[in-house]
Amino acid sequence: MDCIGCKLANKNEPVYVVYEDDYVCCFLDHLPFNEGHTLILPKKHFYEVEELDESTSKSIMEASILLSKVIKELYHPDGITICQNGGVFNELTHYHMHIVPRYENQSFSTFYSDDESANMGITERLKETQEKMVGIINKL
Repeated sequence: MDCIGCKLANKNEPVYVVYEDDYVCCFLDHLPFNEGHTLILPKKHFYEVEELDESTSKSIMEASILLSKVIKELYHPDGITICQNGGVFNELTHYHMHIVPRYENQSFSTFYSDDESANMGITERLKETQEKMVGIINKL
């Protein structure tokens, strides 16, 4: 298993898991755009969206709905961006979906910034963010 996405989704690398089922693992982005920025990865290897089987795609959508509810309850964003990058833009070489809380004063272009200093403080609270999100999920 050389795929970093497979390693992350199957917890062979350290991740802050907030939710998982038989098909997907959902964990916090290690360089979050905003607090609560979560990735959904299938446990089985898929590279592109069109490769997903029906059970996995259904699980991804159900997880995205659950995570959106959790993020809205915890962080009260002005909106949520849900996206996935394919082809050469898929930096994990494994299908993954981003669930990102967004606020009115943020330009969408800053989501793709390489400025890691923008994440300062948020990355230091990943464990705390994980605990908050899992707490809400357990109440739903």
